[in-house]
Amino acid sequence: MPNMSLIKNPMPTQSPEERIKNFDEVALGYTEEQAIDEAKRCLNCKNRMCIKGCPVKIQIPEFIKKVAEGEFEEAYQIILTQSSLPAVCGRVCPQENQCEGRCVRGIKGEPVAIGRLERFVADYHNKNFNGNIQIPQKNGHRVAVVGSGPAGLSCASDLAKKGYSVTIFEALHTAGGVLVYGIPQFRLPKEIVKKEIEGLKVLGVEIKTNIVIGKTLSIEELIHEYGYEAVFIGSGAGLPKFMGIPGENLKGVFSANEFLTRINLMKAYKDESDTPIQAYKRVAIVGGGNVAMDAARCARRLGAEVYVVYRRGMDELPARREEVEHAIEEGVIFKTLTNPIEILAYNNPDDKKDLKNMSVCGMKCVEMTLGEPDESGRRRPVVKENSEFILEVDSVIMSLGTSPNPLIKSTTDGLETEYWGGIIVDENGLTSKEGIYAGGDAVTGAATVILAMGAGKTAAAAIDDYINSKKKSLG
Repeated sequence: MPNMSLIKNPMPTQSPEERIKNFDEVALGYTEEQAIDEAKRCLNCKNRMCIKGCPVKIQIPEFIKKVAEGEFEEAYQIILTQSSLPAVCGRVCPQENQCEGRCVRGIKGEPVAIGRLERFVADYHNKNFNGNIQIPQKNGHRVAVVGSGPAGLSCASDLAKKGYSVTIFEALHTAGGVLVYGIPQFRLPKEIVKKEIEGLKVLGVEIKTNIVIGKTLSIEELIHEYGYEAVFIGSGAGLPKFMGIPGENLKGVFSANEFLTRINLMKAYKDESDTPIQAYKRVAIVGGGNVAMDAARCARRLGAEVYVVYRRGMDELPARREEVEHAIEEGVIFKTLTNPIEILAYNNPDDKKDLKNMSVCGMKCVEMTLGEPDESGRRRPVVKENSEFILEVDSVIMSLGTSPNPLIKSTTDGLETEYWGGIIVDENGLTSKEGIYAGGDAVTGAATVILAMGAGKTAAAAIDDYINSKKKSLG
């Protein structure tokens, strides 16, 4: 019997009182009974809008049907044909704007919980599957992938399954890109990322860490000296943006990238960490996206009173609704329609003459109102007259987005980029240089995990066509 409930099965979670004291995963996952019950809400529509909303085109009704029948491993295998990171995507994809946003059940109620079901299926597989992974036969061709984030991992996975010898070059000491340095443990446990990457290694993908392409090696060297027949650039967007207001160089001001990297990758929240982070009492997060929510919730777990300062209203917050709700439950305070204009400081009381030790003591802000829509379609924030006030904080975290690091562009002759740094590609991910492809945040600027994965898949297919066409032309 179909389940015609208008609401999703709720996701079991840690209570807010418990979770602000730890970095364990907040969402606990469906039981088998909950997953089957939720799967029965799917109508298995003939016009499958949910698939049209998925950047990697997972056959969603097919995998959900298997869940409803209790055939969880079969459901996983259906997802795996299109997605190389099911356990990751089930946790961090913005399904409400993609597959679930197109679900027919959402017209008169809540959509089917596609993301929660994907997570359940992936977790079930990881817990119960002990079979051997089929290793594809090598085809004799080599491809280099720059960056081990979602775009690079997706591209490498698809190529490895076709028999290519793939080497991933990662600048950091740990593979995973934004999945390990950007997304907190309580949203995406690092053991899950590690397991997904180990699966790639079983397919024969080689991962070389601590290699900065553009510095340690160049793109040209990968092709002309190391013999790679094509290169995929999935180096992400790791260059943080700032407002350019006075005081941004003070002690206690961080980019969200630095703050989250220290928390997630270096485990700065642990007492034994090699790179501990100071325990601030009152922290302002400037920005309203998912990264801002991650930073706010991390700071809250470190014991701070936390403010999210955003120049538009709550309805305009670009972050996922679920992340905003979790932040509110955890005690994060939202100062919307507010914009900083200066970060204020005082001298370290132990050495007032040493200007290098100047620290944050507050942030001067102005109140905003919403005017006419701007080029993005959102109402433009306008400063309210005589509205200045000081928000007393001892740390400020800027979460204003990121742009691609210019290193690869500046060391690769003829690689065309946008004025803001994004690599220019065609619909197949091909750059202005033959044999060099790119995708993900290196092309679009900061976006979502699943969009980056889709770009990696598209480029993998194009690289396969490119190498096969060269092989045919050579006889």
